[in-house]
Amino acid sequence: MARRISKEDVIAFRLAAHHLTERLSEDGLLVAAGRCGIQNSPPGSALLALHARVRDVRPERMDHVVAEEKSLLQTWSMRGAPFFCPTADTPVFTTGVLPPTEDAMRHFILGVQQSVDRLGMSLAEAVELTGQHMGEVLAGRRLAIDELGGELAARIARDLPKAQRDVWEEDGPYAAGQAIGEAVVHFCIRILTLQQVVCFAPRVGNKAPFVLVDEWLGHSIPRVDPDAARGELLRRYLHCYGPSTPADFAAWVGVRVGDIGPWWRPIQDELRHVDFGGTSWILAGDLDALQSAAIPNGVRLLPPSDPYTQLRDRDTIVDKKYHREVWKTVGAPGTILTDGKIAGIWRSRRSGRKLALTIKPFGSMPQRDRKALSDEADQIAALRGASSVDIQFADEDDSATTSTTSTG
Repeated sequence: MARRISKEDVIAFRLAAHHLTERLSEDGLLVAAGRCGIQNSPPGSALLALHARVRDVRPERMDHVVAEEKSLLQTWSMRGAPFFCPTADTPVFTTGVLPPTEDAMRHFILGVQQSVDRLGMSLAEAVELTGQHMGEVLAGRRLAIDELGGELAARIARDLPKAQRDVWEEDGPYAAGQAIGEAVVHFCIRILTLQQVVCFAPRVGNKAPFVLVDEWLGHSIPRVDPDAARGELLRRYLHCYGPSTPADFAAWVGVRVGDIGPWWRPIQDELRHVDFGGTSWILAGDLDALQSAAIPNGVRLLPPSDPYTQLRDRDTIVDKKYHREVWKTVGAPGTILTDGKIAGIWRSRRSGRKLALTIKPFGSMPQRDRKALSDEADQIAALRGASSVDIQFADEDDSATTSTTSTG
């Protein structure tokens, strides 16, 4: 009979796995990022997510490990989103994410199918064409997606037969003034990041430029067996989000549940099923920890797209009536974690050197938690480059608000 697991045990286990029980020491940045990657959308959210897990995180330290040490790499990864991961773990979050079949790749980058079909080519062929020109276009340069896509599309067009080139240069359905070929190239770059051809360099203003991986690092990334990489990605997922189901894992990666065999098979002997509202799976080595973790004390301000809130069984951590407030497609807020519970949402707006931060609890909030959140807000302001922060607590029913001002 499968072991029955309580919601309290699951929450405590996941919080510990996400390093949200107690912050790591300041040299734990790579450890935190390596658990399941750190999503960086909206831009800057990765820094706040790492702050929630690691003591004394500073923008200067983040810049150093990304641009100088280059021990932290930003690449498109799960669900086609930008993630930071330890450079040493890049194969897990690239090769380990890359769907192995044409059909699965088309699902991973939804929207490309109609265009490659019109062109009469497979997605794999389009990726190969894009990759053939990537080195000559990007060598020694840093280009944002529109510049890179435009140059690549123009070069590829020259090699196409006339009928195919005519379709390639037609206006596409994706963005005003964007040709079908350029849009296809944009889609293909997502696959080329997973093939470790390109990655992101640090942002310049509002642009996130691409660079060649080998040039950026000064060396190529060692090749890893795809089955081993996919198996390791599933291990890390289950260690952070277990117990879980194949469907939830598929949604987290960005593939269909029917396509997850290549991830599941390599480590199926390491998995055990438990009873958590139905049959769920956990790593055998995590069974004891699953029922021995303690609910933490303290508060955290988690950013939008924080790894902890990227789980798929949302009812486990947030009452269903608040789901629409927490998980928005556009303009998602951050979440408030108090004593192991998601207790509300927060938003911020910066004006000059001042940060305005609004905190909306989902219920009554003790004064000690409000004071602790004010202290956290001071640190968020410093990370955002603000010298002061105005904090407003909005009651759930909006009948009363409390405003405080804190200087960082």
